[in-house]
Amino acid sequence: MRAKTSPQRVVLRARICLLAAEGASNNAIAQQVGTSRPTVLLWRKRFHEAGPSGLSEDAPHGPSAQRLSPRKVRAIVEATLHTTPPDATHWSTRTMAHAQGVSHASVARIWDAHGLQPHRIETFKLSKDKRFVEKLTDVVGVYLNPPDKALVLCVDEKSQVQALDRTQPGLPMKKGRCGTLTHDYKRHGTTCLFAALNVLDGTVIGTCYPRHRHEEFLKFLRTLDRDTPPGHALHVSLDNYGTHNHPHVKKWLVNHPRFQLHFTPTSASWLNLVERWFGEITRKHIRRGVFTSVPELVAAIEEFIRRNNRTPKPFVWTKTVEEILKKTKHCKAAIETPH
Repeated sequence: MRAKTSPQRVVLRARICLLAAEGASNNAIAQQVGTSRPTVLLWRKRFHEAGPSGLSEDAPHGPSAQRLSPRKVRAIVEATLHTTPPDATHWSTRTMAHAQGVSHASVARIWDAHGLQPHRIETFKLSKDKRFVEKLTDVVGVYLNPPDKALVLCVDEKSQVQALDRTQPGLPMKKGRCGTLTHDYKRHGTTCLFAALNVLDGTVIGTCYPRHRHEEFLKFLRTLDRDTPPGHALHVSLDNYGTHNHPHVKKWLVNHPRFQLHFTPTSASWLNLVERWFGEITRKHIRRGVFTSVPELVAAIEEFIRRNNRTPKPFVWTKTVEEILKKTKHCKAAIETPH
């Protein structure tokens, strides 16, 4: 017990036995060494059976009596993958444990070992555009190999941006409490944000209009024509929304040949880099903002654009067409494979 190199657990066990040899009661020993009475009884019994060597080594535990059989593990995994509970859309550790007659901790360990997370879900959408490969190659080609003496712009609209005002002031953040917003709100109208992201340097040309029609889109095209260098061709990436293919828009584009459109495939708006910028303005400036009027919301959007253009940061596209097609084929194969 006095050796400096003795492990502390062995010192504790030796102290228990020495105090017992002095005639101390089990409760007094437990209180003096700072442990429980069952622990004192355990190590007194171990010393009586094995002597000093019984204090230096832990007894072999062997396999747990509650260890699940491989058949039960497979049953839990199969039930997780191919069934749902009758009263829910997905399993929890406790509902699965109740259904299989095991502990929820055992279910959690099995799910962790097999990489299963029933509580999580991710969204996806596969494009059914018959010209998917052609459009994908066109858009990605413009990103990775932009034409000489040309600007590549990603254009889209964020429609129905709501000017939301909370019914009560939020509580300030403090230690132990995050910031708060009321669950209900007052809606003071909406606006539509038209934006064009310059792929080269990350600057944004943006304008808000009260409506989302081909007339507003034509106004925005004229803004792009006016606010970009006149000697450069404009390669514009955008989706197939109806306002972009309106006859008046097509007629205007014929008279302005510097605009060359590159349409993203149907249900593949993720190809448009301006969508990534829309996510930034939503997360940083709109979602938790409080706006008492539409002009206040428009002013906040315009201020965000000004700040963005002071220190722009481009979004760099890195995926090749082959990498995207490979991932798309894997998704299709997973959907078509029977469960």
